[in-house]
Parts: sequence; structure tokens; C-alpha cells
Amino acid sequence: MDRNELNTVQFGSVAQEYLHSPVHAQGADLDRLRTMAQKCRPKAVLDLGCGAGHASFAVAPYAGTITAYDPLESMLEQVAAEAKNRGHHNIGIGTGPAEQLPYTDAEFDWIISRYSAHHWTDVPKALTEIRRVLKPDGLLVLIDSAAPEIPALDTFINAVEILRDPSHVRNYRLSEWTSMLTRAGLQVTLQERWQIRLDFNSWVARMRTPEVRVQAIRDLIDGAATEAKEHFHFEGDHSFQLDTVAIHAVT
Repeated sequence: MDRNELNTVQFGSVAQEYLHSPVHAQGADLDRLRTMAQKCRPKAVLDLGCGAGHASFAVAPYAGTITAYDPLESMLEQVAAEAKNRGHHNIGIGTGPAEQLPYTDAEFDWIISRYSAHHWTDVPKALTEIRRVLKPDGLLVLIDSAAPEIPALDTFINAVEILRDPSHVRNYRLSEWTSMLTRAGLQVTLQERWQIRLDFNSWVARMRTPEVRVQAIRDLIDGAATEAKEHFHFEGDHSFQLDTVAIHAVT
């Protein structure tokens, strides 16, 4: 099974859950996107790996056109229906991987990627494509789950993520993102890091993780080193805090 097929299996039947997931539908990062869009009024926006479309919906009232782009038709169907319900007639859809964008050079003022990049199979190639389709002085806003800089904690959280979702590729460290963006010819102008609380039961239920893997995650958490327990703030029901980053980069 290739990566696209694996993504389809993992996410093809859960679009509705991601539309209503508080982790994805809410957050200070969405509020900041709204504020930025209201101030900047971008003419053309690409929501790369749009998922259920929350970033598109946040900026739609203040943007010219938005292209919600995702490899999964089921997600795009959900976005199109919800955009119509909300009256966002400036949202269109496109399908394909981040590594191969069917758009002309310098087409977009903004590219937003929110909670998608940890599924990309070839990040350097995707960033090259992002650089290509961004206009001069265009802006990339990248928001994603991340790994801590400490190698043992990096290994731990990526093991947990892959057990929960086999389509997960990697949560990258902030330092890795900075290096990859620079090599792609993008200039990093802002870096932020915070943690979001994940309710364990809803987190695994949203992905319909098999019980044997759920138990494996619980076992990993129960046996975690003190350093991991302190960093991820594990709770009695195995809920925890996940590192998240926001990075702005310009052409």
C-alpha cells in the first residue's frame, strides 16, 4: 500500500470527525489567521492539506479567492459542503499531494498549511513547490504538531503518533523546519511554539485506532521516562500536551 492509499484508508471515513474536532476547529492560531487576513486582505490563498477546511473558513471573509487543496476527495467534499453552508463562495477545491501542485508559478499571495505537514512524504520537494507557486514577497504560514529538540523525546512522540496513525510520517523539530525552509529559499520571519492538550480517548477515537494499538500507546505512556512525563504532562487517563509550532516564511 503506497502513502496515498494509506492516507485514504486512515482519513477517508473520518472527515466529519475532523470538521467537529475541537483541536482542529478552534485555537488561538485560527484567531491569528483571521486577524492577519483582515489586515492583509490576500487576493489568492492556497490552503495546503486543508483537511476539514478550518483555515480556509477562518480567512474566507477577508480573502479574494481560496483554494482548499488536499489529497483526499472525502475531505474536499466535506469542505465544499461546509463552505456552501457558511456562505463562503470564494472557496474552491483542488486535489493532489503537497509535493506536486498543479498551479502556475507565482500564483498565490499566501499559502497556509495547518496540521498537514507531518503527513508529507517528501518535505523538501513540497517546500520547493510552495516556493514556486508563491508570488514574490508571498507568505507561507505553517502550523503543525512538532517534536521536541531533545532526541529521546522526539523518538518517543513520533513512536506514539505512528501507533495511533500509520499514515503519520514525522513531527519535525522546529530547528529542522528552519533548516528545510532556508534550503528551499524561504526566509523565516516568525517562529512560535506552544502545547495543546489532547484528550486521549477522543484523540484515538477520531482516528479509529485499533484497540491493540491504543493499548500499546497506553503502555508506552505508562512506562515513559520522567523527562517525557514532565514534558508531555501525562494525565491519569493518558491525555497529554503535544508540542505545536507556527512558522511564517516569505519568498
